Amino acid sequence: QVQLVESGGGLVDAGGSLRLSCAASGFSFSDYGMSWVRQTPRKDIERVSAISAGGTFTTYEDSVKGRFTISRDNNRNTVYLQMDSMEFEDTAVYYCVKLQGGSDNSPEDLRGQGIGVIVSS
Repeated sequence: QVQLVESGGGLVDAGGSLRLSCAASGFSFSDYGMSWVRQTPRKDIERVSAISAGGTFTTYEDSVKGRFTISRDNNRNTVYLQMDSMEFEDTAVYYCVKLQGGSDNSPEDLRGQGIGVIVSS
């Protein structure tokens, strides 16, 4: 059974940093791309970032480029999202996502339960 368990969310001041982690199990982690998506208070869904199976290729949504960094540790079956210079607009529920294939451009397969991030201005 595929499980994706997010951690590291919480409350942070604008300009601060958080690191989200997602522990994956139940599938061959190193064979699949992973991503982070977020749902804003307005219910918009945004694909924040994605990473290929081997970690070589990454993509970022324009508003987070230069501030967020996605990475993965295939030995630990974990994907991370380092969020720096955070802005009020980053407030959202963040979901860890297993993609359908190894590319960072693969469509979504499964999401975790999500974790809340609140940026106070």
